[in-house]
This record gives sequence, structure tokens and C-alpha cells, in this order.
Amino acid sequence: MAETALKIATWNVNSVRTRLSHVVDWLQSHPVDVLCLQETKVVDEKFPCEPFAALGYHTYVFGQKSYNGVAILSRSPLDNVSLGFSSILGDRVAVFDEQKRVMAGAIAGIRVVNLYVPNGSAVGSEKYTYKLRWLAVLQDYLKAILLEQPGALLVCGDFNIALEDIDIHDPAGREQEVMATDLERQALRAVLDLGLADVFRKFTQGGGHYSWWDYRQAAFRRNLGWRIDHIYLTPDLYGQAIACTIDIEPRKLEQPSDHVPVTVELEI
Repeated sequence: MAETALKIATWNVNSVRTRLSHVVDWLQSHPVDVLCLQETKVVDEKFPCEPFAALGYHTYVFGQKSYNGVAILSRSPLDNVSLGFSSILGDRVAVFDEQKRVMAGAIAGIRVVNLYVPNGSAVGSEKYTYKLRWLAVLQDYLKAILLEQPGALLVCGDFNIALEDIDIHDPAGREQEVMATDLERQALRAVLDLGLADVFRKFTQGGGHYSWWDYRQAAFRRNLGWRIDHIYLTPDLYGQAIACTIDIEPRKLEQPSDHVPVTVELEI
């Protein structure tokens, strides 16, 4: 039986309704099999499903008004869709689902987890502490998923963490800067120690490749970016990956998201 390619992408769209034409246009020119969206900023009943249905996508949503929110668009129906941490870990973590940041579903035997990791605001703030606690719950959540269903796992989204200095345009002083502190990096590495690897670095080892640029200081034009949108794979999937790319073109549009899509291509 011939191998086929499966393309899965992640994109923080910074309001799906504001950026709807950007996402629709991108899907028309980049017809991926699965697109994981973050920061959709809309309640479920107001999510704009129709334009995506017209392109042949099934839509799965977990949103809230004005903030956060995740969604998965898939050409094939997803199996085993779950919303939030508590769907796997139970009511003990329900407080972390008040912010809609986690959902998952399966396609072609691959469990896809879509995340919008908290930003953390400022080092030492309550939001920073919440972020570290959230990442500890994420570790428990993924561990439980792997225990229940060992094998193919893809974890993607806006992690709001640059894991290495090479992922920041200027890492000087990064130890005191949210999204790059040692505690955040340690928390993410603990998650990755479950057996997940950064597929972008399988194909691109050099610096200068980013997925987010601040709206201020002409950051995009000057390429003053951070690579904080990631796709992580378990070993078998990592071996099946044949490409992983960052598409900076949507950042050139009028009123763009501050993030751009990241896409992995897998042979299945």
C-alpha cells in the first residue's frame, strides 16, 4: 500500500472572526488535513463554522468570549474528541478548564493535542505562577493520554515559551523575561521528557526562524521574533516526519495575527 502524506498545522490567529479571511485564504492555498487554532476568542455557538465547512472541514471548538479559545479544523471527522484537562484527569483540575486552552482528537491513529499555553504576563506575577502550575497539569494530562493510548501523539500550539536561546532574536537578559525564564523552560522540558521531540529542529537547525513578532517596534520588518509555536512528536511520528515549515507570509497581510502557521508533513 502506498504511503500517503498527512499535513497538520498550528496557528494562533488572535481572534478567528477578525482574521477569518486570512485563515480561509490560507486554507485555500495550503489545504492541510488538520489545522489547530489558538486564541479564537469566541464562544462556541458564534464560531464561524460555515466558511470552513464550505472548504470541506469539520470544526471542533472549545471557546470563550473575548479571550483564549482553541479549535480544530479537520478534513476527516476526528475520533475521541476531548475538551479540557478534566476530560482526562477529572474534576480535580477543573479550575484549569475555566480558561479554554486544551482540546484533542484523533485522526489516522494519531492523537492530536491542541494547546494555548498561558503567557504568564510578567516574571513573579500571579499569572506567571499560574502558567507554571498549568504546565505541571499539562505534564500529568499527557502522561495519562500516553498511558491510556501509547503510541502516536502530536502536541502542538502556542506554547508561549522559547525553549532555546536560538529561538529568540536577542536572548540577552532572557532569564528575566517571560516566555524565556529558566523555570518556564524547565517546566516545558519536563513535559517533553515524556518522549516528545521538536520536529522543526529535525529539518532546520539554524537561527533566525520565528513564529511570533510583537506588533510594536516594526518587529516583523526587522525580524525581531520569537519561536514559540511548536509541534512536538513521539518517536515513531518523528521518524515519519518529512517536512516542518513556518509560513511567514500571513504576517505580511493587513491587520495580521502576530503569529504565523507552522506545518508538519507526515508519511503515514
